Amino acid sequence: MRDLGAFGRFWWNFIVGDDWHVAAGVAVALGLTFLLAHNGIDAWWLLPPAVVLVIARSLRRTAGGR
Repeated sequence: MRDLGAFGRFWWNFIVGDDWHVAAGVAVALGLTFLLAHNGIDAWWLLPPAVVLVIARSLRRTAGGR
């Protein structure tokens, strides 16, 4: 059971890491992409700009800006 906990902590640290905002933003973007694609809308374009925006916001927050 200890190994399972270690495995779970590894994946949590790998995906979430130091900034849970990035993981949450990417998860929301993936969810929106899924919903659009599921409803027959071409959604390939949504994920790249969403990731750029999430990373830019994270960098701004890290650099001390709001």
